Amino acid sequence: MAGRTKKAVAPVWAMILKEFLELRRDRRTMVMIIALPLVLLVVFGYAANFKVDDVPTQVVGPKAEQVAARLKAPFVVKKVDPSGTSQDGKEALRAQDAGAVVVTTDAAGPATVLVDGSNLFSAQSAAAAAAATGGQLKPQVLFNPGMKTSWVMVPALVGMIMAFIGTIITAIGLVRERQAGTLEQLAVMPFKASDVIVGKIAPYFVLAAFDMILVTVLGCLLFGVPFAGNLAVLALGAALFLFTVLGIGVLISSVSQNQGQAMQMALMTMMPQILLSGMIFPLAAMAAGVRWIGYLFPLTYFNMISNGVMLRDAPLSSLALPLGVLAGMAGLVFTAAVLRFRRDLAPSAPKATRAPAATGSAR
Repeated sequence: MAGRTKKAVAPVWAMILKEFLELRRDRRTMVMIIALPLVLLVVFGYAANFKVDDVPTQVVGPKAEQVAARLKAPFVVKKVDPSGTSQDGKEALRAQDAGAVVVTTDAAGPATVLVDGSNLFSAQSAAAAAAATGGQLKPQVLFNPGMKTSWVMVPALVGMIMAFIGTIITAIGLVRERQAGTLEQLAVMPFKASDVIVGKIAPYFVLAAFDMILVTVLGCLLFGVPFAGNLAVLALGAALFLFTVLGIGVLISSVSQNQGQAMQMALMTMMPQILLSGMIFPLAAMAAGVRWIGYLFPLTYFNMISNGVMLRDAPLSSLALPLGVLAGMAGLVFTAAVLRFRRDLAPSAPKATRAPAATGSAR
């Protein structure tokens, strides 16, 4: 009886051992199995926080110094300007130099707290703190007066959709061509790697741009999201962002052997971007170490651009940093993609053969 049981179990153990050996050889799957739970643990442990404890604040007006001395958390006073006006405060919020501006006057009564409603969670914290002062501060929300979630989510969804198409769809599409043998055919044609990449990603670029326009228009029509800024600035930011994520998709396809691996790697790059870009959880509420990880992702900077253009009509000077970072990322990633793709397209050189030795008798 024991012998029969041992014979029945032996094939099962052989299959189990085989699967473990295959998993050990598949490094990408092992990385995903180990790294993904750690990423989720860190994100939801340190980043999953909707409460903003520190709101950068400016205090302007004749009684600025007296009011600034009495402000409590979450207001963190960064600047006190007795000569400042309400218009100065609005411009500071528009440029995101502050999350709240306290405007004081010589007249008796409460000071007004101007709050940037485009930063939804900071606005909620500031407005609640102002309301809790017993009438000493009167909140006034700008750029999103009703503090609607949809007004903040629609600009972020524009970036997420472009990142999805640029990273996942591009990577899977190029890997499919490698499996079909199309890329090997290109290796014998007089094309440069940059020509091939531009030709391959151009349709995805057009498709993602169309989706961006569609989501932006529908978001404005269905949810009443305003478009207060310059369309050209948003288009520039979207182009730089698309070049970056398309380059990431090409890089993923160049190191993936099949569509499953491409999907795994694309998800590994997409999930942290969505969770740490400020789209779901506010960057200001994250722990410092996790927040700096968020600043490594292109979606973080596009969210700054789309939010600033659509809701605040942010001036170009205030968006120079995210635009510059995206330009640098686009150049770096696209260059790396060209170099990597060039290696895949380069036909293997034939091995040099040694000339056969002459035969015959030496004289």
